[in-house]
Order: sequence, then C-alpha cells, then structure tokens
Amino acid sequence: MEYLDVRRLTGPNVLWDKAGSILDVSCTSAEADRLIPFCESKIRLMLDAIGWGQESVCHIRLAGGASIALSGPIDALYAASAINEWLWACCDAEFNGAEAVDFAAAIADIKDAIAAEANPPLLALEQAATGQGVSFLWDDDEVSVGLGTGSQTWPFRELPDPAEIDWSAIHDVPAGIVTGTNGKTTTARIAKHILQTAGKVVGLSCTDWVSVNDSIIDRDDWSGPGGARMVLRQTDVDVAILETARGGLLRRGLGVNAADVALITNIAEDHLGDFGSQSLEELLNIKWIVSHAVAASGVLILNADDKLLVGKSAEFAGTIVWFSLDENNPVIRKHTENGGLAFVYEGNNLVRLDGADRELICGASEVPITLAGAARHNIANALAAAALTEQLGMSLDDIRNGLTTMSQDANPGRSNLYPLRDFKVLVDFAHNPEAMQVLFAMARAIPAKRRALCFAQAGDRTDEQIRELARGAWSIGLELACIAELEKYRRGREQGEVFSIIRGELIKCGARENQIRYFGTESESFDAALEWADAGDLVVMLDLGRNSDIQTRLKTGA
Repeated sequence: MEYLDVRRLTGPNVLWDKAGSILDVSCTSAEADRLIPFCESKIRLMLDAIGWGQESVCHIRLAGGASIALSGPIDALYAASAINEWLWACCDAEFNGAEAVDFAAAIADIKDAIAAEANPPLLALEQAATGQGVSFLWDDDEVSVGLGTGSQTWPFRELPDPAEIDWSAIHDVPAGIVTGTNGKTTTARIAKHILQTAGKVVGLSCTDWVSVNDSIIDRDDWSGPGGARMVLRQTDVDVAILETARGGLLRRGLGVNAADVALITNIAEDHLGDFGSQSLEELLNIKWIVSHAVAASGVLILNADDKLLVGKSAEFAGTIVWFSLDENNPVIRKHTENGGLAFVYEGNNLVRLDGADRELICGASEVPITLAGAARHNIANALAAAALTEQLGMSLDDIRNGLTTMSQDANPGRSNLYPLRDFKVLVDFAHNPEAMQVLFAMARAIPAKRRALCFAQAGDRTDEQIRELARGAWSIGLELACIAELEKYRRGREQGEVFSIIRGELIKCGARENQIRYFGTESESFDAALEWADAGDLVVMLDLGRNSDIQTRLKTGA
C-alpha cells in the first residue's frame, strides 16, 4: 500500500460534482477492501471533531488502487487536503507499521488551518451569485461572477459586499466544452472560426493558447480549468469554446459547473497507465465528467461511431445530438427515427438530419482542412463543430460559411499540407496510436511518387507500441524513414534505444538499411527529408516536439 497524491478538487469530477479533497492510494484489491472502510470511518471522526459533520465522504475503486474523497467549503480546501494528509498518516500506521499520529494534535492543526484559510466574503459572493442565477468562478488569485461580457472579477482577498454589486449588469455568455482523445483541438478551432466568421467575439482555451478572436493572450497548454477561467473572465467575449483535456479533469475537475453544450469527440488509447486512467473505461469516465455541466439544461454531443460513447450514452438523461461518418450508423437511424438531431457524412456531403428532415450543409471537398476528403478525421471534426456551433445559436448558413473558409493556417500542426518547391509536406502532431494511424491513412490517400516519413516516439511507450508505430509507418509505402531522437522525452530509456526498436521493426517489414536514417533532432531529420525530396514526392513530418520553426519554414517556403 503506497501513498500517491492528495489534491484539491475545485469543480465537477469523476467522483461527484462537489468541491473537496481526494487521496489516491496504490494498493491491491484485497488491500482496498480494508482501506476504504478504514478511511471513511477515520474521516468521519475528524469531520465530526472539527465541526464539519455536514460534509460528505465517498470513494472510487480504480485499477491499481483507490481514491477517497471528502467535500469541503471552497474557502477551506487546503485544510480539507490536510485532513487527507492526516488520513494517510493513519493508514500508514494501520497498514504499514508507521508511527501512530496524535489525534488531538491533528484536530488542533486542522482547525488552525481552517481559520487561516477562511474567507467569508468568498462564501457570501458564491451564495449571492447562485441566488442571481449567474456563474461563479474562483481560484487562488481571482474571483468572478458572470461570464465574458457579463463578468466582473476581483482579487481573491479583495471581494466586494454582494449588496454593492450591480447585478443587472452581471450575466453569462454561451459556452461550449470540447473533450475527447483525438480531434478536440481541431474541433474547438473549427467551432471558434465558425463563430468568429459569424461576427461573434470568441474566447478559446486550448492545448496551444488562450485567445480572443485572433488575439492570443498566452501561448501554452491551457486545456485545464485555469484556461477556462481565463477565457470566461475576458470582458469582450460573447461566446466561449473551452477545450478540456484529461489531465485537468483528473487533477482538479471541470473548470465550470454549467455550460450550454458539451462535446466528446471519441475515446481512444492515450496516457493509459497513469493512475486513474489505466484503461479505456477509466479514461471514458474522466471524459464523461463534461456531461455534468450540461445535465440540467444543456445538450451533449457524442460520436455515434465510438462504441464506448454509445454504451455510456444511456447514463445521460438530457438531450443528445449525434454525429457520424456513416449515414447508415444504426444509432443515427434509431435516433432520427425518434425525431432526434444528427450530423452525418452522406455520400460526399456533410448533412444535418432532424428527424425525417435532411439539410445539406456543404460538400466535404469544400472544407479546406479535409484535404479534398483525404483527411476523413477532419470531416468528423467538421461535423462535430457544426453540431456544437448550431447549439450555440449559429444558422446553417453561418456554419457553411465557417467550414468552407476554415484554412489550415487556423489549425497549425494538425493535418497541414504545404506545397514546397515541386513536392508536398504533410505535418501533424499525432501523439497516440489512433491519431498516428489516421495520419498514416491520410499519407496513403495523398497521391505521391515517393514518400518519406520524419518521425520519433517518446520513451514512455511500450516496446510493442513503438513497433506498432514502425509497422504503421511502413504501411504508407515508405521510401525513406528519418527517425529522430526525442531527447526531452526519453523517459528513462537510453539514447538510441527507441530508434533501435523502430529500426528493427522496419527491417522486419522489409526496409533496407539505406532507407533508414537516424538523427539527433526532429529538425535535422526534417532537413534530410527535404534534401532527399524530388518532384512529386510527399514528406510526412510527425511533429511530436511541436517545432514552431518547422511550421514557420513551411508557411514561408523557406
């Protein structure tokens, strides 16, 4: 039995919709049988002792362990985490033979922590916002009521009396949440483009930046709760698109308690092996958290081609809108026969189905990022974005105009095809097995005389996953493989170890020694491929390191 982590839960999470603190413990199933009741009884003793008898306790069993959580006031979550730290000390003594802790001393320490952290104005403002029916956002630095153009924000320790606020000026703006394993960044960017083209001022938080329309506020991975709050506090934003990734959902929970619409693109292998997401089922439960934000009055958009999402959909009591690349998908058929709404790929067209009614949106070839239909995953992303933006108030004309003007420059690093001299370069940030297979399918679909692939792999993938990457790479009809060392992502492997595995598998697939080259960096591998390329060739760059220099060179033709 081993301590893993204690952390605050500041929004809806995999356990419940309450704020609180969670303790993660690595243990066997048999150990969890003893651990869980012990923890829950100990927490109850402490909650009663400190006057928190009204707070709740719950747990979840996970592959490789268990998590135990308690709820707490939002102005005492560090104190709630102190309770969990004390709880682990009790577990360590009970099950691992560590020194016992002094209960009376622990009570005194936790009461001191509660008193030091207390912020009555925060609780008063939260209660007032709830009474006014507007959103309330808080973190360690700032507190806000309302969203976007209807928001006001104050420093955490300089909060106003709710009676002094002009509540008539406070309101929410429409917000959509996008999550999933693959396609969420592209879908969020398409949705942002549709909305902006229709004249909206759009706030976007995603894995690459936070922006308001074309103005980038900060470049970084802002796909967690912090990015959502940053966007929703921008007072010029009248609609928000919030990309929401696994990490933030797992560590802190959802950044907002409610939204107008939530979208889950798909569930596939990515980051499996981390505690809490060691299987597709656990990953599904994490992504499903976004449904909590639309359970009361919103809409949930799901991929009808994803069996896990189809199975999970029975748990959602609200309105579901489906999208699919298969017009004959049985889920779509049943849904529309019952009067439901769906967005599908029919023939070569993107189509909206509303019960028996059928409306053409546009041809797939009219959407630039589909690369004339070769990028089927971007057809799916376009359908998802169409569904999302319609639920945010856009007409089909707005959606059509946005989709047909969405260029690859608005979606850097995702399925970008550049003409360079007399050959072409395809760049993508594919970082998990499904995304890489999609990239390889795209590379096969683009006509070319010869194909070169510049790629690498992080050291935290298994040997078999690395070999699978090599087999997929060879399947595109490779003439040249330029393999780079990802120095920052070796993750405990020796230099050259990943290359050796890839090289060995390529040789098994039929590659000759002179078709395989090894480089210290992705930029060096890319330079070699460009030097090799001739008229009619295709160079595929798997840009795992997100090398902005490569993107800049391709845009300028350098």
